[in-house]
Amino acid sequence: MTNIPPPAEELRILDLELRHLDARRTQLLQRRAWLLGALSTVAAPAPPPPRPVRAPEATPPNVQNALLTLGGILLAIAAVAFTLVSWGHLGIGGRGAVLTAVTLTALGVPALLLRRKLRSTAETVAALGLALTVLDAYALHAVALPRTDALGFTAAASAVLAAVWTAYGLVFRELRLPLPLAVASAQLPLFLGALAADAGVHGAGAALLVTAAFDVAVALRVSEPAVRVVAAVGACTTGLWGALSAGYLSWSAVDLPEAVRAGALLLLAASIALATAWRIPRPPQATGAAFAGGLLVTAATGGVLREALPSAWTVPGYLACAVALLAVVRTALLRPVVRGVVGAGFLVHGLAVLWTLPTLVAAVAGPVSWAGRIWTGAPQDLGDASPVPELSIQHPAMASLVLATVAAVLLATPRLMPRLTEQRKPHPRSPADPPTPTTPHHSSPTAAPPPASPLPRRDITRSGALGLAWAALSILPVALQLPYAAGVSAYAVLTAGLLALASRSGPKGVALTSLSLAVVSSVSVGFLALATTSATLGTSAALTVFFVAAATGLADRRPGFVAGCAAVAYATALACAAGAAGGLRADYTGLLTLTVPALTALAGARLGRRPLAPPTEISGAVAGGLAIALTAGHATTLALALALGGLIAAGTALRTDRRPVGYAAGALFVLATWVRLAAWDVGTPEAYTLPVTVPALLIGALRRRRTPETSSWTAYGPGLAATLLPSLVAAWGDPHWQRPLLLGVAALLITLAGARHRLQAPLVLGGTVLALDALHELAPYIVQVVDALPRWLPPALAGLLLLAIGATYEQRLRDARRVRDVLGRMH
Repeated sequence: MTNIPPPAEELRILDLELRHLDARRTQLLQRRAWLLGALSTVAAPAPPPPRPVRAPEATPPNVQNALLTLGGILLAIAAVAFTLVSWGHLGIGGRGAVLTAVTLTALGVPALLLRRKLRSTAETVAALGLALTVLDAYALHAVALPRTDALGFTAAASAVLAAVWTAYGLVFRELRLPLPLAVASAQLPLFLGALAADAGVHGAGAALLVTAAFDVAVALRVSEPAVRVVAAVGACTTGLWGALSAGYLSWSAVDLPEAVRAGALLLLAASIALATAWRIPRPPQATGAAFAGGLLVTAATGGVLREALPSAWTVPGYLACAVALLAVVRTALLRPVVRGVVGAGFLVHGLAVLWTLPTLVAAVAGPVSWAGRIWTGAPQDLGDASPVPELSIQHPAMASLVLATVAAVLLATPRLMPRLTEQRKPHPRSPADPPTPTTPHHSSPTAAPPPASPLPRRDITRSGALGLAWAALSILPVALQLPYAAGVSAYAVLTAGLLALASRSGPKGVALTSLSLAVVSSVSVGFLALATTSATLGTSAALTVFFVAAATGLADRRPGFVAGCAAVAYATALACAAGAAGGLRADYTGLLTLTVPALTALAGARLGRRPLAPPTEISGAVAGGLAIALTAGHATTLALALALGGLIAAGTALRTDRRPVGYAAGALFVLATWVRLAAWDVGTPEAYTLPVTVPALLIGALRRRRTPETSSWTAYGPGLAATLLPSLVAAWGDPHWQRPLLLGVAALLITLAGARHRLQAPLVLGGTVLALDALHELAPYIVQVVDALPRWLPPALAGLLLLAIGATYEQRLRDARRVRDVLGRMH
């Protein structure tokens, strides 16, 4: 039977079971949620990619503008076709009524469209109306006024249309086309009117310039961007056209009145440009306009002076105007305007200098032609001494004047620069210019960069002025047609002055410039002095003294090497000229020239470690090479020259910092010995090789004593090979027995010495030469023995030799390795 618990106990049991069921339900629900999430992550398909949204290829405003433009073009074409084709079918009244109605309608409709905020449509209809006004003007000339001059009617019609379009644009300010078109139409009335009135080239140029002035005024006063752009383009076009026309008239003027009229046009163009520069608020544009104005002023005044003065004063006249133009720096004009005007003046200065270049080249490079006519006689003056067929010397006096003037201006430039860089009052503003931001630009003391040092710029201007002054002084003797002797003296004095300036000048740039110009002048006067013997000797001696003095003054400065090298060159030229003037042979002249490297070696020892010493000694070495080359035609003199050169090199090598020169001294001594032996017809090779071998072995021994790890091949190899190899070649061709015997004894002693001192080079070289020498001596006997033996004996002996070698192969390999190791352990 079943025991039923009491109600209270049963209730407690039921509650406990329900709690267990709730906990299990919660656990199962959590597990179910996790499984659903895992299944959704694994099996869920990827979402489809979004469909690309195609952007419209044209926006509604663009479509509207395209449709309106196309419609306006079609209407204009229809109007033109009506005017040209259907015009004759109507009477006078019908024609007038149609044109008036259509034009007034096209011009009035935009007012209604603007009220409805249809601006694009209004622009299109207004453009059609403006085009109809042009057709009205054409129709008026074709029907009512057919006999009127076409140019005059076009000028009047363009003026009327410009006025009508301006009024129309001012009434309907929302329309953008009428005012720019009015400015464009205003470009024609004055120019076409001048052509219609037969005003000539001057009148047409004036009309263009007045039109340009009108465009400038419009561009500076009107605030509409489109109007300002059209006016600026018109001003540039008409102004440039008018200025070029006036410049052509000034250059082609044949008398003073024509030059004055052309100058007036140029001054009008200049006033327009300068006024524009004064009113433009942007400094770059203002500087450009002022630059053009300065050029026009120079062209105007220079053109008048060109007709008023002789033809030789053409370039100096323009230059004088440019110099006067630089006085603008003393005025209170704005800084951009001053910069532009001064820049125009400097450009004219540069063009004037370019004009003098042919004359300068002819004056400086002309004496080079004397290289083919040495000592043929002095010309009468310098005008005949500098013939250059390719370059014509035109107005040398004016060229010298121009260069001197530009040099003076360039020298005064540093005093003008502060006035070009100082701050001035701001530009007067135009009502059409946008407002300038009021943010302070210099409130911070670190906002502005520190001013650059004027020293480099001053050095550049001084160097340029020095070059121009030198050019002027170089042309002046030719311009004055000085006598030959006076001209040579003048150029020599100019060279001396440049060298003195280089020695005393502080800035490096000025010193280097002066020294370079002195070298150019010295070369020119050196060639010029080739006309006579006395001039050549005197000029060469003077130039040598001048450059030696300059090199002494610049011994501690880098530019001094130029003076040192030039001094050696002119000393060499003096020695050669002295030998030629004395009637010496070329080889004796070479011996005389050897005094130059000897003196440079002494000078190098005196200079020590100064920067001037190395270039001076190198130049002396080059002079020594030239001296030796002059003696190449005579063997005995050549040997003496080589020995003297070796003596000079040996004396130089006594200095601690010139030890490597000793190798050159040894080479010169060896060459001298060889040349002497060749002159004596000595054919024994040992006479040539032993003078090389003995010093080489001594040097190798000294080197191994100082550096014991030096290889014997480096120390003794070259010296031994210099004698052993030529002697071996001679021994193989010598039919006597003395040379092979002596060579074998020498090779044996060398081999024993190498084995005694464990030296690889003597052992290998001596043993090889000894073996080859012995083979040469035994070769006849071997041949005799071979001939006396039976024919089968040599193959048998060869077979026995191969068998012996094969049986003792391993032992022979060990012996070969042992010999290799022994040689490897030697030095």
